[in-house]
Amino acid sequence: MDIGSKNSYPANSLSNFTYHPFTFDGIYCNSMEGFLQSLKFKNPEMQKEICKLIGLNAKNRGRKKKWWRTQTLYWKGKEINRHSDEYQELLNRAYFELSKSSGFGAALVMSYPAILTHKIGNKDSHRTVLTSSEFCSRLTKLRQILIEE
Repeated sequence: MDIGSKNSYPANSLSNFTYHPFTFDGIYCNSMEGFLQSLKFKNPEMQKEICKLIGLNAKNRGRKKKWWRTQTLYWKGKEINRHSDEYQELLNRAYFELSKSSGFGAALVMSYPAILTHKIGNKDSHRTVLTSSEFCSRLTKLRQILIEE
């Protein structure tokens, strides 16, 4: 099942662009895309605003940030190396919180037993804050947890 905002349900509902509100580390987010794009901004107040964005609005807000030059991202004022275990754990925690959103969780369970793909996703971790494999593997693990509950 190829995840994408223009695909049919449940693949479209699993897109990071989709409106699925959740709270992470006390910050309200309207979509995972908003959260992911916020990581490109050093200023914590700006991050809060970016977290509220959805879809292309979120994507376009972070598009011009040249984070890849240093491979440095930020969360709540703290620098995080894109290739660190700390960063992977941050993503794990954020996706876990997203999985509690009823619409997202339901779509994830509905996707079973399909193999999840994201063909339009970037594969180069030096150029994207979330590779297609990081994305799909997280969703697959979360789906298994939700199914076993």
